[in-house]
Amino acid sequence: MANTTVAAAVRGLPQKFFCSKHVLSASPGVALYPSRSMSGKAFQYAKLPSLPVPKLSQTLEQYIRTVKPLLTKDEFAITEQVVKNFGGPGGVGEKLQLMLEEKGANEPNWLSEWWLDSAYLSYRLPVLVHSNPALVFPKQNFFSKEEQLTYAAKLIVGALRYKAIIDSGKLEQDYLGKSPLDMSQYTKVFNGCRIPGLKTDTIRHALDSNHIIVVHNNQFFKVIVYEENGQMLDERDILNGLMYVTEKSSSPPAGVGFLTTECRNVWGVAHEELNKDPVNRASLKAIEDSIFVMCLDKSSKIENNVPSSTRMALQLLHGYGSANNSGNRWFDKTLQLIVSEDGVNGLCYEHSPTEGPPIANLADFIVNFAQEKTLHGDDRRLTPDCECLTFNLTPALDEAVMLAKRNVDLLVQDVQMNSFSFDKFGKEDIKALKLSPDSFIQIAIQIAFIRLHGHPAAHYESASTRKFHGGRTETIRSCLPEIVDFANIHLKQNRPQEKYRALQAAVNAHKRYVGMAINGQAIDRHLLGLKKLAIENGIDIPSLFLDPGYSTSNNWRLSTSQVAAVNDMVMCYGPVTPDGYGCCYNPRRDAINFAVSAFNSNPTTCAEKFGHALKKCLEEMRDVAASSVPSSL
Repeated sequence: MANTTVAAAVRGLPQKFFCSKHVLSASPGVALYPSRSMSGKAFQYAKLPSLPVPKLSQTLEQYIRTVKPLLTKDEFAITEQVVKNFGGPGGVGEKLQLMLEEKGANEPNWLSEWWLDSAYLSYRLPVLVHSNPALVFPKQNFFSKEEQLTYAAKLIVGALRYKAIIDSGKLEQDYLGKSPLDMSQYTKVFNGCRIPGLKTDTIRHALDSNHIIVVHNNQFFKVIVYEENGQMLDERDILNGLMYVTEKSSSPPAGVGFLTTECRNVWGVAHEELNKDPVNRASLKAIEDSIFVMCLDKSSKIENNVPSSTRMALQLLHGYGSANNSGNRWFDKTLQLIVSEDGVNGLCYEHSPTEGPPIANLADFIVNFAQEKTLHGDDRRLTPDCECLTFNLTPALDEAVMLAKRNVDLLVQDVQMNSFSFDKFGKEDIKALKLSPDSFIQIAIQIAFIRLHGHPAAHYESASTRKFHGGRTETIRSCLPEIVDFANIHLKQNRPQEKYRALQAAVNAHKRYVGMAINGQAIDRHLLGLKKLAIENGIDIPSLFLDPGYSTSNNWRLSTSQVAAVNDMVMCYGPVTPDGYGCCYNPRRDAINFAVSAFNSNPTTCAEKFGHALKKCLEEMRDVAASSVPSSL
């Protein structure tokens, strides 16, 4: 597996940490292309402060605090001495800290380039499952091919209207309380694509694009979605184009989409080979420069005992393999909308350009738009310009596609998913207990792990640093001493008042760490910066980063995130360690949607058992709090 410190970061963002005020409708006449999003007025809102550099002593103190629950007494003694040596007077830590402070004083965001490379572009495992999240939309019931395509047309137009809002400068400023947040990620949702390389990837962003890609039967079509005057085509026009695509996509496909499921180095070699042919090069450019991809899926043929919510999550996450829809994708595209003939629908996105908020806000917008019963547009019968993209495959590329099919089937077979709605209570009930819903859920996740495995685990939760220029994420270390203390008391004792006091202490500790993270004062990005400076300046990697305690505390067996959405949706992704869990959740008023993942190849983890343990912990914690707050529930 890849370095789990950076792998865990490619996850959705806890949306509780921002308050967005978005335009949720656009007039039918809005069109406006080409995009001005890279430098246009849409995001010239607030001058934000630079990302701060935390004090070294503060970071090392918090590091020691958060690593202690994960180590034995002897291991902790060694780690404590290593940290003392690192941060001592005249030590290498002080030297690196001064260098980082100088960098921070001269750059608006000292982390951004390092982070993009470390967390994303140098990541060599497939983006499929290991990196790309999927977002499950409410299931639809289609009784004909036309109903499927009509719904897909609405999602397409809804997405284009959201893009028009961005491009025309009508997207309102996001806030966290009274603090404005960085808006630059919204400029990167559309027109973007990750390009594979031999050792590292790059991001391609087309400033001007007038087409989307529609994939059906593993074949790719370039579909023009604007008229020559820049007017956006309406749903009826788009529907005509989708009908044309499905009629013309019956011939055997080349299967090039499967290559995007491969390890990045392997895909990088194949990408270079594809580009040698001018026909292939033109087809690749059309895909990579498109606004987004619409995947028209067939019904996946899988075992009947998979619950509907889990089945939907898996189809959107990986497409269920070579016999189903995994080749009906281009996993490098920033945005892929997916509509299956059986009503499964949602999106999958490549994570390097953006975190969760732009994606979640887009999803709510287009789902609301698609719920309208009527098609917009006049009675004209315009069929968009649709071009089937062709590929000339050499024997070596044919072999690469066949290998990719085998590999994606192995990965698909390895992924466990347990997607469910916890309906005993929701975020408003937790608030009534005078507790933070996010902290409450995070504590339950850690306790569920301890209950199943008998010990705590390194526990990653993503937090937004968008209060700062170019801010991305910071780690909330949710395996805090107070949370482990509460777990020990709760699982081993039966004294309600003591449990409640321990629960309050755990919630307050988590909230304090959240505050540190969103204000750029947590530890993981700071430590990454110090390590990067050592490497770039030819300094021996400090012993702190070679210490087993550091590896243990960054082995994120719990990779979690809150991705809130107004609609009944949930985001899902794979674990970031072979023996770990992915756990994403959407806290709703009266329920909490969860998607828990694990790998079948590891005998110690089970997504279904973890889900059961999590439900039990949530109910028990509610009972602990309710018994001490009689007026709450």
